[in-house]
Amino acid sequence: MNEFKQLSQQMRQAVNAEMKAVLHAAETPPDLYYGMMHYHMGWRDEQLQPADVNAGKQIRPVICLLTCQAAGGDWEQAVPAAAAIELLHNFSLIHDDIEDGSPTRRGRKTLWTIWGTEQAINAGDSMFALAHLALNRLVDRGVAAETAVHALRRFDETCVRLTQGQHADMDFERRDAVSVDEYLAMITGKTAVLLSLCTELGALIAGVDETAVHNYAQFGLNLGLAFQVIDDILGIWGDEALIGKSASTDILTKKKTLPILYGLSQNGTLRQLYEQENTDEAFVQQAIEVLNTTGAREYASERATFYSQTSLQHLEEAQPTGPAFTALNQLSAMLLKRDF
Repeated sequence: MNEFKQLSQQMRQAVNAEMKAVLHAAETPPDLYYGMMHYHMGWRDEQLQPADVNAGKQIRPVICLLTCQAAGGDWEQAVPAAAAIELLHNFSLIHDDIEDGSPTRRGRKTLWTIWGTEQAINAGDSMFALAHLALNRLVDRGVAAETAVHALRRFDETCVRLTQGQHADMDFERRDAVSVDEYLAMITGKTAVLLSLCTELGALIAGVDETAVHNYAQFGLNLGLAFQVIDDILGIWGDEALIGKSASTDILTKKKTLPILYGLSQNGTLRQLYEQENTDEAFVQQAIEVLNTTGAREYASERATFYSQTSLQHLEEAQPTGPAFTALNQLSAMLLKRDF
């Protein structure tokens, strides 16, 4: 039996119902203010007519709910927290699309390309505020006010870390030199801390002790780091048929990922090559050939393995139980056991 598939389907339905309540999705037709958010979430088309568009795998809210149940809690009590996390994630996507100038998201036009930058910024701001209101609904599920306030504080602290990570990511685009340590700090803020919040809030709402909460939070943090480093490896050496994108894109765009930054720190020839303004397939092949001599792939693989093992060790130390624990292991295998 695939516990993850079975539990996640039920949990996603509950999270989507909660998000639709927070975003007033029952109003037909919605006004443009909410309609823009509904469009981004995949519930409406450009004319604000009903639609059902894939809005991502929603791994973050599911892992929050699985953690709550695995820690001995009632996952339905944690649904407002899971919805808040998914809304926070989507707020960041709206703003990321503007900051990156991305014309598409999930196969559709991004908000800013349809309704303009100003309205898209405002829609992102609105979703950020509504994410906080969603989290406050924990008390409606019987969660103690003290726990809800603690959760809100951790939520806001994570928001700061997320924007710090985004700041660093944008700053790196304007810099010629970025260190490996700076990069690891950036992906911790941009990617890993939100996954850590998912597992931490699930454990908090379950009511486990501080040690267990810490272990669950570290499980999520290291899981996020491992996932990102594996993604970096696949972005250079991955099988295009499996990863669904060109494996040369990261080098063509000179994206600063872990293997590339490590290679640049080790090899002057690679640094000189990256000083070229123009990139083409010949540049990609030459860069990969030089990169392979630096031990960059081995270094990144070792980091991914370290984060993966650390993640699973913290999960074991948290002493989870039941089908949700099995589902967390299945989810971890899906995220970590990719061919790198």
